[in-house]
Amino acid sequence: MHYVPFGRTGVKVSPLTLGCMMFGGKASAADSARIIDRALDAGINFLDTANVYNEGRSEEVTGAALKANGKRARVFLATKVHRPMDATDPNAAGLSRRHIIAECEASLRRLQTDHIDLYQLHRQQTDTAIDETLRALDDLVRAGKVRYLGTSTWAAWQITEGLWCSDRHHLNRLVCEQPPYNLLDRRIERELLPMCRTHGIATIPWSPIAGGLLSGKYRAGQPRPAGTRFFDTSTSPINAARWTENSLAVVEKLLPLAEARHVPLSQFALAWVLHQPGVTSPIVGPRTLEQFEDNLKALDLKLSATELKRIDEIVPPGSHTSPYYEADFGPHQHRW
Repeated sequence: MHYVPFGRTGVKVSPLTLGCMMFGGKASAADSARIIDRALDAGINFLDTANVYNEGRSEEVTGAALKANGKRARVFLATKVHRPMDATDPNAAGLSRRHIIAECEASLRRLQTDHIDLYQLHRQQTDTAIDETLRALDDLVRAGKVRYLGTSTWAAWQITEGLWCSDRHHLNRLVCEQPPYNLLDRRIERELLPMCRTHGIATIPWSPIAGGLLSGKYRAGQPRPAGTRFFDTSTSPINAARWTENSLAVVEKLLPLAEARHVPLSQFALAWVLHQPGVTSPIVGPRTLEQFEDNLKALDLKLSATELKRIDEIVPPGSHTSPYYEADFGPHQHRW
C-alpha cells in the first residue's frame, strides 16, 4: 500500500478511505467488524463516519471494532457534525457552538476514543456565522479533542470564506473537503478541485460509484434487480434524482470500456476517480465484505490515456447528468 499526503498537514493516508455509513445499519456489527479488519490488513488507515449515520450506531460499531482489534492508534479516524440528531429539539442540529461541542463529546463516547483525527462540517449552515462555527472548532482542537478540521459538500466560495475567517481571527484552518464526485457528476472540476489544489486542501470524494448506479447492475431498458438500492426509488429522493435516462445512457457507453479491461464497471469507475488530479482518497461505503474486496481491486487498475480521453468524450469535464444529481453545493438558487 502506498500512502498519499493529506493536503498540507504532513499526515499520510491510504489512497482509499473506508466509509462506515452502512455500519450498524444494513451491515451488521459483526460484518462491519470484518470489513474494518480486512481494510486495516490491506493497509487502509483512513476511516470515515458521521454522528447521524444510523442514529449513532455507525460510530458505536466502528469504535467497538477498533477497540476490539487494538488498532485505533494506526487509524486516521474521521466523523462529522451538522445533521439533526433529535427531531424534537431545534438545537440538536446545525453548526452552532452548542451543537458542535455537544456532538463532539457524544461522538467521542460512541467511538470510544479520546480524540477525533478529522472533524467535518457535514453541510453548510447559512443562519450561523462562519466565525461562530470556526471558533467552536478551534476550541476543540486546542483542547486536544480534535486534530484536524474539514467540510463535506461545501462550495469553493464557502471554503474560501472559511480560510479567510481563520486567517483573520487566527483560528485553526479547514484542511479537507468531502465532495460528491463520480463519472455521472463532475461539477467539482469547475471550481472546487482547482481551489483545493491551490490552497492545499485534501479532497476525499464521496459516492465514487454514484451510490451503486455505476456498479454495472443497472441497464437501460432492463428491469431493476429486486432487492437492490434502486429497485424502488419512491422512498429515496436522492436515488430518484440519480435514476435518469441520461445517467443510464452514460452507463451504457461506459460499460464497453470496463468490459474491454475484463473488470466490473464499479472497479473501472472507482479507478477513474483515483486517477483524477487533486483527489486525495475516495470514500467507498461497502455493505458487504464482497463489495469491499471489489473496491480494493480498483487500486491496481491503471487507466490509459486513450481510456481517459474516451471517458471525457462520454462525460465531458465539469458535466453532470441531470439538473440535480448529488448535491446543490450551497444555499443559493443557482445549483452547480
